[in-house]
Amino acid sequence: MWLAGPKLVLPDGVLPVGSLRLEEERIAEIRQGQVGEGIPLRGLTLVPGVVDLHTDSLEPELEPRPGVQLAVDMALGIWENRALAAGITTAFVTLSFWEGLPGWRSPETALAMAEQLVALRSQLALDLRIHARYELSRPLGAAAVRQALSQGWVDLLSFMDHTPGQGQFRTPEDYIRYMARHLARPSEEVAASLAAKAGEETLQSFAQLAQQAQALGVPLASHDDDCPAKVQLMAKMGLKISEFPVTLAAALEARKLGLLVVMGAPNALRGSSHVGNLSASEALQVGALGALATDYSPASALRAAFALAEKQLLDLPQAIALVTHNPAQAVGLQDRGALRPGLRADLVVLREKPFQVMGVFVAGRPVFLRDSLCWRGVF
Repeated sequence: MWLAGPKLVLPDGVLPVGSLRLEEERIAEIRQGQVGEGIPLRGLTLVPGVVDLHTDSLEPELEPRPGVQLAVDMALGIWENRALAAGITTAFVTLSFWEGLPGWRSPETALAMAEQLVALRSQLALDLRIHARYELSRPLGAAAVRQALSQGWVDLLSFMDHTPGQGQFRTPEDYIRYMARHLARPSEEVAASLAAKAGEETLQSFAQLAQQAQALGVPLASHDDDCPAKVQLMAKMGLKISEFPVTLAAALEARKLGLLVVMGAPNALRGSSHVGNLSASEALQVGALGALATDYSPASALRAAFALAEKQLLDLPQAIALVTHNPAQAVGLQDRGALRPGLRADLVVLREKPFQVMGVFVAGRPVFLRDSLCWRGVF
């Protein structure tokens, strides 16, 4: 089947009018100009599907109010619709293994959730993968991560440290204020939980989990790096991704050591971090930015890429690669992330102005179509 006449954003350039032929689940052929058959898409733009390495967006569907938890299958279906409408075709959904936190971020609940998601993902149109987030300062959560790894449920493992005084939270007051609001818990309760913070076991658990993941071929990432020394430690442990570094020095060190620097797409779109840390724009200006992840806003990925191109901070293929090719390569997904013959046909049809995702293909199959696109052809 031909997709005829859209603007094609290729890895190394843009075809203002081109055509792309699908054959089963792959991209079979790309031509300049509009062929005389297939689905007419003149005036629209075709880009690869988004590969999102870090999305927390499932959590609010599972627990829309503090303590109010919905059935997983129901929440998952609603979340998938939002993700597809944003052009996401491969999603690494985060599950936090954080000893001491209530709700979906406790290690026990995260482990049970991983099992449920793995059981349900064959029912989804998009490619759902699990990004396990392990809180280093609470090492009792390590046992649940080890079990999830051994079951083959983890596709990406990141290490985070929310200890106040470094990383994301520069002072205990910053931590208490943020977590009290995020968890809808009293500030006194959050403050008391700091006293339970562990220390000696941290590095040992870190090393054991990193070794187990590497033996299983699971990619590793660090989270909220705040200084070159921490990045150096992460690189020494075999981590290949630095997500959301909070200082420019950390981002530059990550780039120097060959780690992919992932920043938030909402950060890039807004022009700043919502908690006052390093902005994606600043990382981009010094050449450190390697990829964008949706974090808490699925709709931000493609919008951020087009916004960066419109500001002429990157050309359009480079900007699109931030949310497609670059993250796919970082986690070993060589079969997707670009409009290239032979690759998996994960595609997004969109209107640039006003911006709107019009249709999405996953492995060559149309899985999301707006009404106006349906009228164009034979879907």
